[in-house]
Order: sequence, then C-alpha cells, then structure tokens
Amino acid sequence: MTNLAETDKLFFDRTDMDQGKVEKIVTDALGAADDGELYLEYGQSETIVLDDGQIKSASYDTSQGFGLRAISGETTGFSHASELSEAALKRASTTVQAVSRGHGGEMAEGPVGTNRSLYSDQNPLSSLSFEKKVDLLGQMDLYARSKDPRVKQVSASLSGQWQAIQIIRSGGHRLADIRPLVRLNVSIVVEQDGRMENGSFGTGGREGFEAFITQESWQGAIDEALRQALVNLESIPAPAGEVPIVLGPGWPGILLHEAIGHGLEGDFNRKGTSAFAGLMGQRVASKGVTVVDDGTLNDRRGSLSIDDEGTPTQTTTLIEDGILTGYLQDRMNARLMGTKSTGNGRRQSYAHAPIPRMTNTYMLNGNKDPGEIMESVKKGVYAVSFGGGQVDITSGKFVFSCTEAYQIEDGRIGAPLKGATLIGNGPDVLTKVSMIGNDMELDPGIGTCGKEGQGVPVGVGQPTLLIDNMTVGGTAV
Repeated sequence: MTNLAETDKLFFDRTDMDQGKVEKIVTDALGAADDGELYLEYGQSETIVLDDGQIKSASYDTSQGFGLRAISGETTGFSHASELSEAALKRASTTVQAVSRGHGGEMAEGPVGTNRSLYSDQNPLSSLSFEKKVDLLGQMDLYARSKDPRVKQVSASLSGQWQAIQIIRSGGHRLADIRPLVRLNVSIVVEQDGRMENGSFGTGGREGFEAFITQESWQGAIDEALRQALVNLESIPAPAGEVPIVLGPGWPGILLHEAIGHGLEGDFNRKGTSAFAGLMGQRVASKGVTVVDDGTLNDRRGSLSIDDEGTPTQTTTLIEDGILTGYLQDRMNARLMGTKSTGNGRRQSYAHAPIPRMTNTYMLNGNKDPGEIMESVKKGVYAVSFGGGQVDITSGKFVFSCTEAYQIEDGRIGAPLKGATLIGNGPDVLTKVSMIGNDMELDPGIGTCGKEGQGVPVGVGQPTLLIDNMTVGGTAV
C-alpha cells in the first residue's frame, strides 16, 4: 500500500508508539467484534483571509489523534483521543470492547489494498511562502477595485490542508493515504445608487496551490465574482409560483447532491428512513437520467484514493436511465444489507466514526443542445448558481436559494432575479426532468457536505437540465 512508509514516520518514528504493540492492542480490542479499525491521523491546515485590503485573520493548525472503533451487529463502540500513545490506545481499547463483550463475532474481511494514488502527496502549505500568499491576496484586492468603481468591498481567502492517515485492522492489516486540499475564494460587494449586491466565486482541489495562483486563475475568479455581483445589481424581485426550471451545468448539481444524493446513502435506506428505501430496481426518475458517485477522479475535491475505512473508492451508478440501481455504502451498512462497501465510508476527522457519504456526485450527459433546452421554455426560471439549501431525507422535500437566476421569456434569458428559492421534492423532481443537455460540467472545487455534524469535501456536477415544473418562492404576484 502506497504511503505506508511515509505515514510510519508520523505515527511511529516521531511518537513513542511501537508498531507491533499497537497492532496487538488493536487485535485484542477487536477480538470479539464483527468489524472495526484504528484510524490514525496527522494534519496541518492554514487559512489566510483578507478583507478590504487588510489581513483579517491568519491561522495555522496542526492536529493529530486516533479513533478506535469496534462494531458488533448494529452497535458501534468508538473512542478517540488527541494523544498518540500506547497508554491512550489501551484506555480506548477497554472502552470499545464493551460493545462486543460476550458477542463472539467473526471479524469481517478487510479492504483490498491499492497502490492507486489520485493526487500528489506533497504538502501544499510549504509550496508557497506566507509572504507570497499575503501578497497574492493583496493583488486580488487591488485588481478587483481597478475593474469597476462600484466595487466597495473585497474579501479573499486562501486555504490549504495536508492530511496523513493510517488504518490498522485486526491482525496487523494496514492501509494509508496522504491527502492535500486547497481552496481559493473571493467575494465582492458592489454599490450603485444606494443599492448593494454581492457576488462570489471559489475554486480548489486535491493538489498544490500552483494551478490556482496563476494570474489567469485568480483574475478569472475575481472576474466571475464581479460579474455575478453586477448582474445582481440589475435583478428584480423573483415572482412566486410553479414554472418550468432550467438548471445550468456544473455547480447547480448541488441540488442533485442534497435533494437526491443523501437519500441514496446506505444508512438511511437500511433504516427505512429514506424516500428511496425499498425502491431498488424501480423507476425513480425520467428516462435518460443517470446519476453516479465517482471518488476516482484525479485531483478533485471529493476524490479519495481510499475511503476512511481503507476501501478503494469507485464509480457507483446510483440511477441508470431512470432506474434505481445502487446505494452508497460504508462497511457496516453494507454488511447489514448483505452487500459490499462502495468506498463511501467517510469521517470528518479521527474524532468521528465513519458513515456513508458522497464523494463526487453528478448526472451524466444527455443529447440535447443547451440552446434547444432554453428555446423550449416559454416562461420559466433559469437557475445558474445556488447558495444554501435544506433537505428532509425522509420526505425528500428541499428548499434551495439561488444566488444567480434569470427569467426565461419566449425561450430567451431575461431579467436577473433576486430572492428566488426552489422548493420541491427530490424523488418527484427526478420524474419531471424532460430534457438533458450535452454540456456536463463539474463544479470548480468548492463543495462541503454536512451530515450528522460532520463536514467533508465533496464534488458535484450535471449538464443543463429542464425540469417541467417546480415551485419558485419569491415575491407573490
């Protein structure tokens, strides 16, 4: 398994832990369990935020710790600590054994290792000096203000992370991964005749800063944030009602992620709390709708060489031509449902137990030209970008706010809209997709998904879509 030697330096060479003794503690702790592992983590992170030409905050953090888990049936024993020592592991071992005492389970077969690496193991934090990062943010502020006199406020941030993990299972089975992650964000406020609006843009991925700090890249980010802000200056109140919706390509896939993706995670379906529970093999979407979760894309924000249980990620088809064909599984829920992990067991950190989570979730291309889709709508809404959203997994109902949307009038893009929210039901919306574009895009690398108090980086994507009708919340007409 790649990266084992590198992570050994972090978890054994620089601590007082002996690898053989640690493996024995883990084996003893999981002796009567059905599954489980020791998850070791070491991470570094840095964030620099500039606001109105001044560095507002700069933080640098180093963290380390372990999470020890034992699973017996549906019961999980989990203990974690920020202290990497054999003494702390022994205390955790006593805690987690409580769930398997008297159980007499048979340890599940471990994940098959892989030498595949989807991203570099280089630490992005050391690839660019602090001074150069601060200088870059200052250049971004100056450039944004030079573009338009209506620019009143500029906020820009640069963040990087480097995470090393090692997973140790009963019997000394070990797996490891080293994960970089960077992100560049900019937000701009403009003012005209006393009216203020904002626009924002972000980009990132599992690589170094090099691709994101080129002049072309950071100026492009500012140009896009400013364009959105200026569009919003011209926006009119969104009318409320039920109309056809055209979703743009790329980031609007966040609606797919929230309204549909969470409902296809294994834990919700095993417990019967998802709107999609019990529908495997049945039609849940219009013909032509194919949705996949793909953790194997090189350098993408949501990608992982192995998940946080050690299972190699894969491409999982969730819906194929409108038929429900798969769920996203971690090891525990897969075992209880009589299937295999899909490499979707993820955790925010060593202090969290893994649960089924998405990686990069997107809808595949259709065969329609985006222009043809737009021309087919006499009156509706074109949603290009989204902000926050909420979804109820059991009912599938969701609400999403649009940060950029337009009226559609006689097949053409009309006035920009302010305050538009899309309200619907995930399973219902899937059946109303009537045209699918041939312009699938992935988001620029900004997604973070929250579930059960855990946040993890994810990716989304889709082509241009026509949804025959959806409720738009706005200003009553």
